[in-house]
Amino acid sequence: MYLLPSRSRLSRLLAACSLGMALALPVAAQTLTIGVRAGPDSIDPHFTAAGTQAEALKHVFDTLTWSGNGLEVQPRLAESWRAVDASTWEFKLRRGVKFHDGSDFTAEDVKFSIERIPMVSGPNPTTIYVRRVKMVQVVDPYTVRVQTDGPAPTLPYDFIRLFIVSSKAAAGLTRDTANAAFNSGKAAVGTGPYKFVSWTPKDQLVLDRFDGYWGPKEPWARHVRKEIPNDAARVAQLKAGQLDLIVRVPAADVPSLKRDPKLTVETIETVYVFNIELDLRDNSPQITAKDGSKLAKNPLQDARVRQAINMAIDRNALAEVAMEGLGKPSYQMVTPSIFGFSKKVQPSKVDPAGAKRLLAEAGYPNGFKIVFSFTNDRLPGDRQVGTAVTQMLAGVGIDVQANAQPVAVFFPARTRGDYSMSMAGWGTLTGESHYTLSSVAHSNDKDRKMGAFNVIGYKNPVMDKLLQDAAVEMNEDKRRSLLEQANELLVQDGSRIPVVAIASAWAMQKDKVKITPRVDEDTMAMNIRPAR
Repeated sequence: MYLLPSRSRLSRLLAACSLGMALALPVAAQTLTIGVRAGPDSIDPHFTAAGTQAEALKHVFDTLTWSGNGLEVQPRLAESWRAVDASTWEFKLRRGVKFHDGSDFTAEDVKFSIERIPMVSGPNPTTIYVRRVKMVQVVDPYTVRVQTDGPAPTLPYDFIRLFIVSSKAAAGLTRDTANAAFNSGKAAVGTGPYKFVSWTPKDQLVLDRFDGYWGPKEPWARHVRKEIPNDAARVAQLKAGQLDLIVRVPAADVPSLKRDPKLTVETIETVYVFNIELDLRDNSPQITAKDGSKLAKNPLQDARVRQAINMAIDRNALAEVAMEGLGKPSYQMVTPSIFGFSKKVQPSKVDPAGAKRLLAEAGYPNGFKIVFSFTNDRLPGDRQVGTAVTQMLAGVGIDVQANAQPVAVFFPARTRGDYSMSMAGWGTLTGESHYTLSSVAHSNDKDRKMGAFNVIGYKNPVMDKLLQDAAVEMNEDKRRSLLEQANELLVQDGSRIPVVAIASAWAMQKDKVKITPRVDEDTMAMNIRPAR
């Protein structure tokens, strides 16, 4: 038989329950749950260079140098660095840093991490961050010297994406075994402010605060990153209070979310630019005459055709209508804050009639048929911009088949060379134009380790020379001039057509969190703080 407690006993029980609730509340309050559009493809930080991968794994794995909120290079695991000679950089490492398993971080882990990248990097290679490295020498436990294949002025910038893994935890892993070991947590041992707990692909990543972290203590005991690619679902879960913050708010929802008294919205112009790349190979796979028959040659190899495509695109309409104000017309691959941006590049005019004349002069008075592939779940407005470009090109006689693809499908297909015309966002994440131009505008040259993302067959000896010279030029003014010329030449050649620079918006629970937005769009717990 159940007996009711006496009044005094009841009072004690209620007091105990209240105390228990009071003790439990701070723990709940210390959990940060955010909704992201896309998450990592692996927990191995060296597997892919995708931005969403790096964004998530910066919580677990530290880098040698760090990119500040404005992309300024800052110390991280390396406290300082200097050029010893023309082809040697010395990095002094931070002492007292612990891995999540309690072991010490040393120079051996840096050497191991650099040397492992070429062995495990996947289809979107992280090798671009260590391509200049020829040899790594451990001078002592807290000093490494990196010998490069010639002068490498941008090496400290490249190392903002040099994730340091534990040489002990990741020892012996191969390309075939590494993902499984990291994804299970066995090898996911870093020095970052958060420890790996669990990962369910395409669902959520769970991290716990690492109280042995060398830097400032994080306010969040647990950080949960929920992958919600559907924009409407992400917004709905925020409104329902199921999420503390969401990324990449659809432009159409920004006004209503701003009016919601429970929410706050923050926006910023980012370094990401949507650019259309035109395949210049002789046998482009997705371009035909309008009746489907094979053309005598690839029309995109004709500069007049590329110029016609450029003239058909109304960038103002893309920024204001397709992106609903969360965009800005762009005419070069990098944004104005990036080192090497050229002020000489002038906005191109929208001229559909002129575009038709150029197509006729090139021998295509009735246009041609082409498949246009673009991402639909990566950056704000990608699907809308791709769809609008399709309609603009139809207006000058080019029969375009829109092929919107999720990131997981798009990038592997692009790397294989499956596309004739495609569009994705590219961000100059190091703050220096050479990062972008040497990856997409230099001819694909494995010996020089440049052009890894140039899959369209673009090759201009003048461009190659400019980028090769910029890669070894230690004088900052001379290097800036070389990169400005390279940006101008890329616009002139027209193999890539930048169209819109991307702005981004975050929405959050006003009474719980506040964020310091970054121009590279990285949304990290380290930039999110309690509202009070």
